[in-house]
Amino acid sequence: MPQLDTSTWLITILSMILTLLIVFQLKISKFNYPMSLTLKDINKCPHANPWETKWTKIYSPLSLPQQL
Repeated sequence: MPQLDTSTWLITILSMILTLLIVFQLKISKFNYPMSLTLKDINKCPHANPWETKWTKIYSPLSLPQQL
């Protein structure tokens, strides 16, 4: 049974990691970041959600009156 040659594994793994880092750096460098980093005030724009003003009732089938 032949012996498995593991002498090239280190260079293969290191080159793969280096390639992944380069690819990620290129992907990140092409991303457009916003110029101003000011935070938006959440309280300024209130959203009208229908569930804030109105309650809905959910009836369980067992609590409904029986229909004959």
